[in-house]
Amino acid sequence: MDTPQQDPERNGYWYSPDPEHPRARDVLDAVRSYRAAETRVRRHTQDSMGMNENDLLAMRYLMQARQAGGSLGPKDLSRLLGISTASTTALIDRLEKGGYVRRRARPNDRRAWEIVPTEVSDTEVRQTVGDMHGRMLQAAAELSPEEADTVIRFMTRLRQALGGTPGEPAPDGSAGTAGTTK
Repeated sequence: MDTPQQDPERNGYWYSPDPEHPRARDVLDAVRSYRAAETRVRRHTQDSMGMNENDLLAMRYLMQARQAGGSLGPKDLSRLLGISTASTTALIDRLEKGGYVRRRARPNDRRAWEIVPTEVSDTEVRQTVGDMHGRMLQAAAELSPEEADTVIRFMTRLRQALGGTPGEPAPDGSAGTAGTTK
């Protein structure tokens, strides 16, 4: 059987274009293409740092907490990652062995632990993803306020179409109310 040749970056959807909404498929193709590029970069980052998906997500949550002036404990990571406490312990052990995090007693409750990123991990993450994040931020900064509002509304609607609801936290932990439709 002959397999039709198609551009892998285009026509990624198996349904026909909608004549009533001729650009809808182009928009979804652009989203799919972005997601494919993001997946490639995430895999490269994971490979270069020797981490899996949850390891990298945990590092992101830990760094965000530190940047906000707080910290996370094992239960927090368990909840954020949606994994068992046993899996969280194994994840923290892996990250600690790799030199990415350390456990320390919480200053206000010495019976509880907090997990903090090490300076080495902060430097490595910034070197690995810093340039990419800078380019992404620049692309977003070039949008006019109206364009930014449109993108935010569209991405919110797309997330809701996948099962999210207004007010529900986004997968990244941010509030799902930002940019809701008007």
